[in-house]
Formats: sequence, C-alpha cells, structure tokens
Amino acid sequence: MKIGIQGIRIRRAVGVAMTTGAVLASGALYAAPAQAAAAPSVVAKGGYVMNNANGKSLYTKAADTRRSTGSTTKIMTAKVVLAQKNLNLDAKVTIQMAYSDYIVKNNASSARLIVGDKVTVRQLLYGLMLPSGCDAAYALADKFGSGTTRSARVKSFIGKMNAEAKKMGLKNTHFDSFDGIGNGKNYSTPRDLTKIASSAMKNSTFRSIVKTKKYTAKTKTKTGSTRTMAPWTNTNTLLSSYSGTIGVKTGSGPEAKYCLVFAATRNGKTVIGTVLASSSATQREKDAKKLLGYGFGKI
Repeated sequence: MKIGIQGIRIRRAVGVAMTTGAVLASGALYAAPAQAAAAPSVVAKGGYVMNNANGKSLYTKAADTRRSTGSTTKIMTAKVVLAQKNLNLDAKVTIQMAYSDYIVKNNASSARLIVGDKVTVRQLLYGLMLPSGCDAAYALADKFGSGTTRSARVKSFIGKMNAEAKKMGLKNTHFDSFDGIGNGKNYSTPRDLTKIASSAMKNSTFRSIVKTKKYTAKTKTKTGSTRTMAPWTNTNTLLSSYSGTIGVKTGSGPEAKYCLVFAATRNGKTVIGTVLASSSATQREKDAKKLLGYGFGKI
C-alpha cells in the first residue's frame, strides 16, 4: 500500500511525540528544584547574618536576645569617635597614668601605650581595634567626652554611644563602658551588633583599620624623640583564614564568653554577621565561617 508524503510526516510526528512522552515519563528531562541548604548548627548561643547591601536577614539564632558583648563594644567606640565633627585624625593625645592603671586593675587587653607618649587619634583607633586595647579606648573616651574631669568626660562619651544606639533604633543595646568591661548593664544582641558594624563600615577609615592584619605606630615620647611601638596584631584571625574577610572585631570575657562580629566580600557581595557567647576563640571562628558560607549561599 502506498503511503503519501503527508502520511509519513504524520507517522513521524506521532513517533516523536511517543518518544518524548516516554522520556518525560521516565523523568530524564525532569529537573527537580534545588534543595535549600539547611541552616548550620553553631556552638555560639546567639547568631545573626545579613546581606550588607540591603539589610536582609540570612540567618538568626536568638538574634534579639540581650547578651554581654565583650570588646565588640569597641565597634561603637570607634564609630562615635569617627562621627565627631571636624575630626582631626592626626591630633595628638598624651597617654595618662590613669589609662595604664585601668589596664592593670582590670587585667584588660592592652595596646601597651606608654605613659607620657603623644599618640595620634588615628593610632589610638588602630590600638583600639587590632590588639583590642582598653587603654586606647580609655584615651579616646577621655579625649572625645565633654566635661572638666576625666570621670565626667568618660560618662559623657558613653552617653554618646547610647545616643547613637538610640538614633539607630536599637532597642536591645545599652553601653555602660567604653570598652566592654561593663558594670552589669553593657549588652547588645547579634542583630543590633551587626547593624552597628554595618553602619560603621560605611566609614572608609574604619574599613581600612578593621581589615589591617598588623600595624606599627610611631609615637612621640616626653623628650620629643620617636618611639616605634611593637607591632599590633589584629585579634580577628578570620583575616588570615577566610578568603574575602574585611573585618570586623573580636570580643571575650567571663560573661561574654567568645564573640565575633565578622564581614566578608566575595564576587561583589558582602555578608556581615555576629556570633555571641561561643565556647572558645577557635570555635567562634568556626561558627563565623559556617555562617559566612551559609550567607553567601543565600545571596
């Protein structure tokens, strides 16, 4: 029996349709939707991660629970200093015995500033953020607070820190110290600290400081000679162990345990976050790496 060209075309079309149907039925062409990565488990009691570009939350764990913050408090210390009108980063501050006594009394982290030396505001900011110097924090609070006595100036400076927190709408943050060595009322949350850090990172000087691994300050002594300080090493080990890290600040203490505010940029995207009350310096770094990886996977 002769089959016309039209009939051949119809049979071919039917054959193709049947073959395609069989393939679809077998699932060979079916693409299952990608499974969303499960949120990581971290040891830290509190954690928060956000997309720095738009503030979108990427991860939360007790993100609004108030906790002691240790030296991550110094992010706000630096932010307040850098917000001062007509700030002169090269202005000199004379290191007082009171700053040294404070370090000894509290067994606090130190930039090892020498009494009588003249240190610039810029150098004090490096001493504040890299070795987490509480002596540098005291010097800055004394310099930029208002009042006729040191006590009044420090109180004034802490007031500025709280005023800035209020201005930012942070209802779960309160400072009663300039360095995190609080008197029972120094607290924040992972979400609030992340927002403070994100805001601080808008300042180019702050960004330059917190991504610096080592810094050597040259100060002026009482006699006018130059003293080359021992290099300050950044306590944020993520700068060396996690590609793309751009900051921000470590913190620790008997109540705070081990804290880390962190930020990293990859492929033009920046993830920023916080872990509070982790179990060790090593563990807070592991927690941060997990959260950074998870955050980058979501933006």
